[in-house]
Amino acid sequence: MNKFNLYIDIEDKRWSKAIARLRQKAKACQNAVLEVVQKEVWFLSEPKDFEVNVALSNDAKVHELNLRFRGMDKPTNVLSFANADDDFFKTTLEQEDAIELGDIILAFETMVLESENLNVSFEEHFCHLLVHGLLHILGYDHIEEEDRVKMEQREIEILQKLGFENPYAE
Repeated sequence: MNKFNLYIDIEDKRWSKAIARLRQKAKACQNAVLEVVQKEVWFLSEPKDFEVNVALSNDAKVHELNLRFRGMDKPTNVLSFANADDDFFKTTLEQEDAIELGDIILAFETMVLESENLNVSFEEHFCHLLVHGLLHILGYDHIEEEDRVKMEQREIEILQKLGFENPYAE
């Protein structure tokens, strides 16, 4: 059985107040994601240890990364950088026992504002964004309509397992 580890790094001290709860929520999110998509993601059947880095950051850092890598001159709630998208991923998978799947970066200020505007708890919105980021890391996307529908369906299913409402319901 392979292991799946999230490594959480606090880049902005404002996350510190909630870190104990967020670590528990992150573990629950990770388990729910794997339960739902384990059979759909081709590389998860490999007998490897998988790692994802999660940076709890801020709008300034996310803005910088969003501009640099996506050409968008604004912060966003979550960014994901998936190694499975890289040409060398299959070679790494063949040669290494521990596979770094990528990085997820969350912006504190945007997340707080969105959770207030959506009238959901900070922890619930954190879970939604982490699930969204993990799905990207595992190869899901929402550029094409068919892919968007599939990714949203997985998010809804995973969040329901965590006891949360459909975030896309009108």
